[in-house]
Amino acid sequence: RNYYGGNWASFSFSGLLSWIKENQEKSENSDECEDWKKLILENEEVISLNKKDKTIEHVEAFCFGDQDSAKDVEEAGALPKLPVFGASGAEGVAQDPNKECPPLDSAVARAESCEPEKAASVDTASTVEENDTEVNCENEGSPSVSSSESALDLGKAEAAPSEVSAQEPKKIMYSQIVREGRRFNIDLVSKLLYSRGLLIDLLIKSNVSRYAEFKNATRILAFREGKVEQVPCSRADVFNSRQLTMVEKRMLMKFLTFCLDYEQHPDEFQDYKNSTFAQFLRTRKLTPSLQHFILHSIAMVSETDCSTVEGLQATRKFLQCLGRYGNTPFLFPLYGQGEIPQCFCRMCAVFGGIYCLRHSVQCLVVDKESGRCKAIIDHFGQRISANYFIVEDSYLSESVCRNVCYRQISRAVLITDQSVLKTDSEQQVSILTVPPVDLGQPAVCVIELCSSTMTCMKDTYLVHLTCPSTKTAREDLEPVVQKLFHLNTEAEKETENEELEKPRVLWAVYFNMRDSSGIDRNSYSNLPSNVYVCSGPDSALGNDCAVKQAETIFQEMFPTEEFCPPPPNPEDIIYDEDELASEESGLSNSPETKPEPSSEESSSRGSTAVNEHSEE
Repeated sequence: RNYYGGNWASFSFSGLLSWIKENQEKSENSDECEDWKKLILENEEVISLNKKDKTIEHVEAFCFGDQDSAKDVEEAGALPKLPVFGASGAEGVAQDPNKECPPLDSAVARAESCEPEKAASVDTASTVEENDTEVNCENEGSPSVSSSESALDLGKAEAAPSEVSAQEPKKIMYSQIVREGRRFNIDLVSKLLYSRGLLIDLLIKSNVSRYAEFKNATRILAFREGKVEQVPCSRADVFNSRQLTMVEKRMLMKFLTFCLDYEQHPDEFQDYKNSTFAQFLRTRKLTPSLQHFILHSIAMVSETDCSTVEGLQATRKFLQCLGRYGNTPFLFPLYGQGEIPQCFCRMCAVFGGIYCLRHSVQCLVVDKESGRCKAIIDHFGQRISANYFIVEDSYLSESVCRNVCYRQISRAVLITDQSVLKTDSEQQVSILTVPPVDLGQPAVCVIELCSSTMTCMKDTYLVHLTCPSTKTAREDLEPVVQKLFHLNTEAEKETENEELEKPRVLWAVYFNMRDSSGIDRNSYSNLPSNVYVCSGPDSALGNDCAVKQAETIFQEMFPTEEFCPPPPNPEDIIYDEDELASEESGLSNSPETKPEPSSEESSSRGSTAVNEHSEE
């Protein structure tokens, strides 16, 4: 691929259009060297890898505006394209939204391209750090300093269209979306970070958090009786709520207090261990609205498949995450979930890790005697020796995966013109669970992002819908989209007032993504012992599955090493004398290679910080 993160990636609008086109065409890569078979010895055999990605299916994109108006529109701040293998040279600045997004060759290049945007303005931006014990959230984010004049010019070029859009906030044209396409950071997978989840703990421990900024999810919403309502979560929210009666407030607080230490009161739930959580809630003298809030918006579990203990665990996890960084349990990374893989890339690169984009692997070379993978052969026909090979499931061939049964995730991404629940503040990050119409069907998780998350342009919202698949993504999710949003280009006169108040969808894409999580290693056929398989994203809201999987693989490979230890301070690193001498001689011979402070380090000094904090 020409981008980081695989199915965890995020794209600008033009980049997503290229991704859509690529997945609709599914063309095979023919740019390969045919002489690689000469590199295989007699006592070796090969395991071929997939030449194309089959994890994305049923991609359908819809524009609810005038697409012709965007034909000659340039994307503001678009970079010149870099040469692609097989091309005669670099192409000019991308003018067509259907053309490929410029590939970026390194984490540094990615950071530099984002820098002017980050220098714009960040509302309540946060960086998770370990040392302090305060929460510092400022309304005005500290801009990152960029010494490049061209970068500053780029920032101005991107700022100009937003001024135009500010004059006409009610009517967003498709041409505006294309022009400000670099203001969008659209995730392929939609997740939030639990404030006491495994990923936050890992970011703090490993100091990878220095490369990321976060924004609090500000609202938990519920969809009940055809209306979107805000769910009171914290003690203050409950007692300030106008939608609950005083009796309901006492009922809710009593039940939530019980959930925090339910294990200390086994007699209260022991008789319902074999019942569903929904059945247990009915025995707790809770009103129907409270049962709905707890089941779908706090525990966020299935009405039919979740046991009582699982529901209590989910409710406790939600409550324990409240108050660490805000009034909800969730954080969202600025610039999208796709920033998280790149943050780990940057830390790895600081300590010598090398990343090769647009560099595919044709096959694994396996020693017949030991059954271990000795090397790989890339698409240049180059043989590269390896002690371990870690591969994402989608690269494995059909013969290796013939006994594997995959699940699917249904995804939709919408660009809308207003929030699903209007309030005084437009800058809301909301999570909404829409319960299924029919029992046994999956609930749909909706995450709505505002422009201050740096994932969409001003006066628009980016809405992600996710659920485990039962049909195609459009069949699974379009009924929910129709409940919450207005799909017609222009509202008809006969439409009721309630219909007019719905947000209008400007653009939408649906697709199914493979869920390869939870597959046992033994399901793969003839897999060498030193080949480790990672899954793609799972359908859960959090990231615990990925963190557990990474740590498990690491411990199998290096059982005596610590997983993601805190990095040493540069002044504490002790170099081997011979290594130091060779570095010094190398530097003296080529003065232009003298190391300079990384762009990430310089930019991190100016970021707003949210430090580790626990509410007493």
